[in-house]
Amino acid sequence: MAWLMDPGSRQSRTVVMTAVAVAVAALTGCGPASSGTPASDGASSDSASSDSVASDSPATAGAGSASAASPQAAKPDPPKEQPSMPKPADSSRPVLSPEAQAELDQKLIRAAKANDVDQVRELIRAGGNVNAKDAIQDSAFLYAGAEGFNEVLRLTLANGADVKSTNRFGGTALIPASEHGHVETVRILIAAGVPVNHVNNLGWTAMQEAILLNNGGPRQQEVVRLLLAAGADPDIRDPQGRTALANAERLGFAEIARLIRGRS
Repeated sequence: MAWLMDPGSRQSRTVVMTAVAVAVAALTGCGPASSGTPASDGASSDSASSDSVASDSPATAGAGSASAASPQAAKPDPPKEQPSMPKPADSSRPVLSPEAQAELDQKLIRAAKANDVDQVRELIRAGGNVNAKDAIQDSAFLYAGAEGFNEVLRLTLANGADVKSTNRFGGTALIPASEHGHVETVRILIAAGVPVNHVNNLGWTAMQEAILLNNGGPRQQEVVRLLLAAGADPDIRDPQGRTALANAERLGFAEIARLIRGRS
């Protein structure tokens, strides 16, 4: 080992050079001690790259799958058309001043009293009110019902007649129609819904007037039959306390009395 102590000897130089080479190799990573490090780093890098691919792949696949599976965004429905409101029946009628309306209504009443069907139709078309009344509380509807002007009556009913309206005696159109024996008019008014048991200011119903103010003949008998069929009550008493049956018997109207007794 004397050569270790001699820096000039060949062996000593060889040992020194080898030590330097090892040191340099260690510093530069090329030596045997560091030869495994790049492989390890490479493996780690490959592994990280592989992990990165592995971790990215499901997300990418999932996104692709979701994109493929998800339906296209539904298009909004087109706005629905709102139904148009029906126009009022009298939308074509002119708007009149109160004075002009009143004058037109009185013309209509006069035409109804004259049983002028064409004129009544024209005046209604122009805006005449079938429920307007004159100075003695007659309307086109009430007068047509009382007098049996059936064509005029139907026109008024088709144009808003108030079937519960009353005349100057507090009676409906059905009461004078029954009194006068207007059989077809009575049918029309009953079908229109005029109350059959209304009592007027004189204390009479349609049935009482049909008996008290006429002759008890065939037309009166048919009127009574129609009223009974429509639900008229013969037990409603007049101001003297008499029923329709009592009045029919008192006046000798045997057939009307029989109809009342035989009511179901």
